[in-house]
Amino acid sequence: MTARKAQTMKPATAAKKLDVYLPATPAEFQEGVVSRDELNALQTDPPEWLRELRKNGPHPRSVVAARLGVSISGLARAGITEALTTEDIEAIRAENPDWLERERATQAEVRRQEAELRNRSSS
Repeated sequence: MTARKAQTMKPATAAKKLDVYLPATPAEFQEGVVSRDELNALQTDPPEWLRELRKNGPHPRSVVAARLGVSISGLARAGITEALTTEDIEAIRAENPDWLERERATQAEVRRQEAELRNRSSS
């Protein structure tokens, strides 16, 4: 019987699964491959660099969008295409610009319509 080869992924895939911005990760993470077991270990018992990235960023756009309550497309429409830190996100929340209110309203409407469709299809 032959041993199974460990399943591995590219650093970009692992970063996406960990919800972190790849360029902000340590060089050894960016340059290597990540096995499924290593990914599970990072999720279960994150090292200090991962805890710090998740707490303070910079965060990938998906996390920025979620924390602001808008879509990734909404961020793009607002001209936000780069990763932001937690401090940057909090500053945007505090400022509450017009685009943020518009995009949150759009996001709420999309969610309402999706819920309506789900309710229709389950009836």
